[in-house]
Amino acid sequence: MKKILIYSSSLCSYCKAAKNLLKQENLKFEEISVDNKPEIREEMVKKSSGKKTVPQIFFDEYHVGGFDELNNVYKNGSLLKKLDER
Repeated sequence: MKKILIYSSSLCSYCKAAKNLLKQENLKFEEISVDNKPEIREEMVKKSSGKKTVPQIFFDEYHVGGFDELNNVYKNGSLLKKLDER
């Protein structure tokens, strides 16, 4: 299974929603906070091809996007499939 990585902020309701969705599915993830960390935020922007908003979610190197994209993958039933793809 691919590793799940979420760049997030403690003030972001979409970040909380994304983490809750993953927890609901019993999926483990690594969270990296961008709060007051410009170098980490810049890392996130580079990895996500210029996206500056949080959350930014990755399955290994695959960039899922933000909460809306994660929720779409979940709703269409392909969340676990994407995590298992090689």
